[in-house]
Amino acid sequence: MTHPCLQLEYHDRSAIITINRPDKRNSFNQEVWSSLEEAVKQVKAKLPRAVVITGAGDTAFSAGFDVNPSNPQVERLAESVRDKDHGPVQELLRYIRDTVGSLVSLPVPVIAAINGLAFGGGAELAVQCDLRVMDPNAVISFSEVRLGLMPDWGGGVALTRLLGRSKAADLILTARRVAADEALAMGLVNRISKPGRSLEEALEIAGSIEKNGPLAVRAALEVIRRSASLPLLDAMELETLLAADLIVSGECVHGITAFISKKDPEFPDPE
Repeated sequence: MTHPCLQLEYHDRSAIITINRPDKRNSFNQEVWSSLEEAVKQVKAKLPRAVVITGAGDTAFSAGFDVNPSNPQVERLAESVRDKDHGPVQELLRYIRDTVGSLVSLPVPVIAAINGLAFGGGAELAVQCDLRVMDPNAVISFSEVRLGLMPDWGGGVALTRLLGRSKAADLILTARRVAADEALAMGLVNRISKPGRSLEEALEIAGSIEKNGPLAVRAALEVIRRSASLPLLDAMELETLLAADLIVSGECVHGITAFISKKDPEFPDPE
């Protein structure tokens, strides 16, 4: 799939989604949202082993929501402010949250290659991915409060669950900019790439994932994603149930046979 503002392509067994508005710092307008919806549908139709999302160019991952008047969604919000009408605002926010959610809830690992600035919604999108690779020159900022707004793509909740209340409050309430070294130290990102190589190194992670049992990766990922919001015993039971389903699937036969034979396993794609 190729669209002027968003591209979907494949690299080995992984999918790459590129936000393609470099002149607008890869910000999101209705065209981008619609294209992302379509890209996610295509990815769901034939699941890859992993998904990488990044921004076009070398300056921005994404600046978040396009607040320029040329974005029709801005006019809708302006009308709601004028009319004191919550309905259209809630509708738009739920649409955005659901669209982001459709990407980050894909049953395969979703990796953000943060190739440049990730501000506002761009930071929210990145923090909801399973893994983040950050260029050493990139900067992350939950910048919404500087505009009299707040995180509303689901990123405030995701950041709090990732880093805890205190660190989330620091980043969201000050809107300060976080450089790569600090982002890594606080656990906001997983790795810092070499300059200009965030996408390549995100694809290296995806390549490592591709070699493993796809059903095993999906089951482990489901536990990772869901366990934080479950009581301890419920999370343990979820792990037991999914592990049992995985064993019965027989995928482990390929892995164990290869291990005994001292060969690299070759796992088939799930049917």
